Amino acid sequence: MNSIIQTNGLRKVYGMGDIQVAALAGVNIRIDEGEFVAVMGPSGSGKSTLMNILGCLDRPTDGQYFLAGEDVSGLDKVRLASIRNRRIGFVFQSFNLLSRTSALRNVMLPLVYKRENQLSPAQREEKALAALESVGLADRAHHEPNELSGGQRQRVAIARALVNDPVLIMADEPTGNLDTKTGNEIMELLHNLHERGRTILMVTHEADIAGQTERSIVLVDGLVASDGRSVPGGAT
Repeated sequence: MNSIIQTNGLRKVYGMGDIQVAALAGVNIRIDEGEFVAVMGPSGSGKSTLMNILGCLDRPTDGQYFLAGEDVSGLDKVRLASIRNRRIGFVFQSFNLLSRTSALRNVMLPLVYKRENQLSPAQREEKALAALESVGLADRAHHEPNELSGGQRQRVAIARALVNDPVLIMADEPTGNLDTKTGNEIMELLHNLHERGRTILMVTHEADIAGQTERSIVLVDGLVASDGRSVPGGAT
């Protein structure tokens, strides 16, 4: 099985001189292609710092991070941005959609910013429509976010995450702003994507949501406190 995420001794230190805080104190994890993994931990555990590094939004102070076999630990901001756009699809708790822009145009955005293998406007629209269709929202392509329910907005966000065919989908509290019924619908969609072979890494503070994934990684004080297969009820 090929690894999508591999970290070796990952550390992130904030501050200078005598005042330093280690947000990550030596994290070693491996996530293989096709896994669905939850990351949990109390406030201050380092999970947001870890997700920023794994999402190529930040760089570690020490250690290595391999994304799909490529060492991205020391890349500069420009190269990290390119990796991010090509290889990672993000889904956020607050959806992060452009408010005065149609669902279709929101989904097309990663294609517009793609530097390699530029597509024509017609090709971008075709790919975006296909992504919306894959989440059951092709009929809402020309609706703006304020014309959509919370669950529909999250589906648009998932379609946007899929449009560049990333190696990794990173979901940050994807059910956090949704009621229970809608949250379950979004989890069902994520399960469907996983069954089709997608690798998904999800941050959640809800044990029942984490329990729906294959595996839960718990961080405490910048270290992996536990890493095990999930079982019904959210225990590991």
